Amino acid sequence: MTTRKLYSKEMEELTGSLEEMSNLVEASLENLFFSIEKKDKELASRIIRDDHNVNSLERSIESQCLLLITTQQPIAGDLRLVSSVLKVVTDVERIGDHASDIAELILQMDHTQLDAYSSHLKPMITAAREMVHEAVSAFIDRDEVKAGEVIKSDDIVDSLFDKVKHDIAETLKAQHSDAFECIDALMIAKYLERIGDHAVNICEWEIFRETGTIQDTQIF
Repeated sequence: MTTRKLYSKEMEELTGSLEEMSNLVEASLENLFFSIEKKDKELASRIIRDDHNVNSLERSIESQCLLLITTQQPIAGDLRLVSSVLKVVTDVERIGDHASDIAELILQMDHTQLDAYSSHLKPMITAAREMVHEAVSAFIDRDEVKAGEVIKSDDIVDSLFDKVKHDIAETLKAQHSDAFECIDALMIAKYLERIGDHAVNICEWEIFRETGTIQDTQIF
């Protein structure tokens, strides 16, 4: 295999590894939804276990990136790809952490019906999951337009978060529920809001990959 072909293969393997890691995180978010719907404790426990695999993949991808930089010395677009992947894996790993954190809270609450705290929690899970899927898809497919659309859609998750906060505040005022469980429900919403933020970050790194610009600032 020629040096150029080997280099191209290594670049393809890098994006393939990122896609594998992202698929694992997306599966965790999907399992989270079904765990809540079916009150499935084993599924919630699996999400927590799978987070270890996500962490391992993050370290592996970081090693791939650093090896490419030191041995192949990529330039221009290739360097932007490697640099953006180094950033994106951190966001994907954090999404996995938040999914695991939510699963732990769900188990702690003994799968209490979330609708009792806010009818907007389940739609928030769906919206955050969709954001992650579309963000990863935009990055893998090099779709700058889709990345911009995902960034705009973060307003939906933020709006749902505000509604959840209002619902939980009203529940606490009426003293219809356990205060600690209300706080747990609010934490679930906060983790979902952060997942949306990380999806936005992934999209911003896709835009950087194509343009060298991040948040309207030219850096490469």
